[in-house]
Amino acid sequence: MKALRLLAAVTGSPRLLGPGRGTTAGAVRVPPERLSGAGGTAPAPDRPGPRERLRAWAELLRVSALFTVPGDALAGAAAAGLRPGRGTALAVGASLCLYEAGMALNDWADREEDAVDRPHRPIPSGRVAPGAALAAAGVLTAAGLTLAARAGRPALAVASGLAATVWAYDLRLKHTKLGPAAMASARALDLLLGATATATGSATQAATPTVTGSARAGGGPESVVAAGRGTAPAARPATGTRQGGRPVTGTRQGGRPVIGTRQGGRPVTVTALAGPRRQPPTPPPARAASAALPAALALGAHTYAVTAVSRHEARGGSTAAPLAALAGAAGLGAAVLRGGPARGEPPRAHGTAERLLLPAFAAAYLRTCAVPLLHAALNPSPPLTQRAVGGGIRAMIPLQAALAARAGAPLAGLAAMALVPLARALSRKVSPT
Repeated sequence: MKALRLLAAVTGSPRLLGPGRGTTAGAVRVPPERLSGAGGTAPAPDRPGPRERLRAWAELLRVSALFTVPGDALAGAAAAGLRPGRGTALAVGASLCLYEAGMALNDWADREEDAVDRPHRPIPSGRVAPGAALAAAGVLTAAGLTLAARAGRPALAVASGLAATVWAYDLRLKHTKLGPAAMASARALDLLLGATATATGSATQAATPTVTGSARAGGGPESVVAAGRGTAPAARPATGTRQGGRPVTGTRQGGRPVIGTRQGGRPVTVTALAGPRRQPPTPPPARAASAALPAALALGAHTYAVTAVSRHEARGGSTAAPLAALAGAAGLGAAVLRGGPARGEPPRAHGTAERLLLPAFAAAYLRTCAVPLLHAALNPSPPLTQRAVGGGIRAMIPLQAALAARAGAPLAGLAAMALVPLARALSRKVSPT
């Protein structure tokens, strides 16, 4: 017995001494407070510091994939034929919040599965509490809907559908046959959110007149200038009209009558300064969403293929999914290069920048996703499958840029492509999958 005690002291194995009080044979009792993870299955680590907690939340939210989100709103605005504005910025903010809400909710819903397949994830490893992840998902969802409401009711309606799709995917549809379709719908709705929010914001700005005025002292006549684009020749008198039974003095500029008003009983002369070119009318949100629908379907098709591959990233073993995604990416790249105007729109000649950038963006898209997919098809191991999923996620950025350039917005495409180096650098530290 003394020999056993000596051996136990040297090796640090209390099992050599047999069962002790309150313990079973061959087992070491661990206090319950030292257990964490799904159902208390993993020993809890020491209390992490601020940097460790920050890194854990970065892994939970997959912040390296955040850079794939702003391009949805930019591509949606471009596909609707609109310039980015305040509505586009609100759509980007709403999309970021809803995207991160989906990430937090995804890990909360998969915490028991991750405890077996990926115990290093933040929740199974005990670095993030399950309740905290669920609360973050709720707060981020509310923040995203609030930002969308600031962009207008049409944008809020689209964002509500997007939030419902995200929650349904994470809680119910992820492990069903409808999982890839739900994820594809979420990405398509995100692009449509950018289109509707931009259209609503542009319509609001167009409905607000820009007026500058100056009045002469002593009750003299006041001249009001409605500012427009460009410059105009000298004004010609216009036929007066009556508002409320009082005469109105107006001027005609470029053959268009302008209506004046009286202020304080003094005659007001109104002059509209309009250039030779008129700003095209802003489409209503419904028409903007219809115009952006082809681009949304293209982005959704890519998302469907990537999601189908991601279902095998934990255990690997699938060759068919990477091959199908590779064929879909090739077809999608060819469709983007060959795409014409939307239904009901006249053919439009591409400028020099569009002719140069569109093939470059399409080539970047194929290079980013095709090479990892080919490797995963040849060797469907979990590491290569995860690398293919990560490449498919990052490939959304050049695809968004290509869709924007095809719609006649090469600058929006360049803005999206500027996020590629950031996404690539951060993905080396925090995995996007």
